[in-house]
Amino acid sequence: MTQSNEMSTTSCDLCGGTQFEALSQHDRHGKDLETVVCTGCGLVMHMPVPSEQEVEDYYANAYRQDYHGESVPNVRRVMRAWKNGERIYKRISPFLNKQDRCMEVGAGLGCTVKVFDTHGYQAFGIEPNKDFNSYSREQLHANVENTNLYTLEEKPIADVIFLIHVIEHFSSPRRALTKMAQLLEDGGRLYMECPNLIGPFSTFGRMFHYAHIYNFTPQTLIAIAAQCGFEVEQVFTTQDEPNIEILFRKISAQDTVAQNTAVQNATATLAEHAALVKKEVGHYNWFTYHLRMGYWVLRVKKLWSYLVEMLCAKGFVQKLLEKLAQA
Repeated sequence: MTQSNEMSTTSCDLCGGTQFEALSQHDRHGKDLETVVCTGCGLVMHMPVPSEQEVEDYYANAYRQDYHGESVPNVRRVMRAWKNGERIYKRISPFLNKQDRCMEVGAGLGCTVKVFDTHGYQAFGIEPNKDFNSYSREQLHANVENTNLYTLEEKPIADVIFLIHVIEHFSSPRRALTKMAQLLEDGGRLYMECPNLIGPFSTFGRMFHYAHIYNFTPQTLIAIAAQCGFEVEQVFTTQDEPNIEILFRKISAQDTVAQNTAVQNATATLAEHAALVKKEVGHYNWFTYHLRMGYWVLRVKKLWSYLVEMLCAKGFVQKLLEKLAQA
């Protein structure tokens, strides 16, 4: 590990520390991208962190083409997104009331929003990218507004917020979660999914991406959420799984005891967490990663899903759009 004096000019979004160690100099495509770990808490991020304006411009105009290679979603992507929305509905609906207002931040295609809408929830979302947003409104008839999180008025407008593989894209996750706490009613829920840095989701050489400004572990995600007024209600994944999937509950601003307890519990072990992160990030090489039984189980499932998509996606999407148009 190397340490740079230039790194000390940036403070960690989680612990406020200014000491970082370099983890990688390249992204998954071999392009220059410096990724560092905060030695105070183990949060992993780009260095330098892009500005809010840079992030806003990138996601409004270039993200879908750069990340997915298309500005209009193909039928396989639509089918996959709809199935994922159904998965989230089955997981989260037992925790909700039918009158809950459901909001998705970074709604993408709008499939999750529309799934909850079809099940009788008042569901809406926001998506900064312009390309997929037109598909959301015109084809899926989903209530997804093409806007940025920070343009919304600071008042409660939702009882539950979905943040599905989005938290890692913010210039400041702390600022984003603080804003979402303002948009939620007291006791409201926040459901987050993101890649698990210490779970085997990729080989080291393919781990970092320009669009993923931050890389979380379960500990750092829970800690930063706690500092923004959230406590854990349900953890759905283990530390060894590729993704982190957690349901949080917003603590009332007046309940300072609960807030302090959540922060203390979440940050108690962060001082030693950086060492664990550095160890686990480089745990697998190309051979040990691909020779795991877990890798082949997931690979077979993914290849099977791809085959199903190739055979069924066109008909699936056609029937789906017809059904939604008649609703």
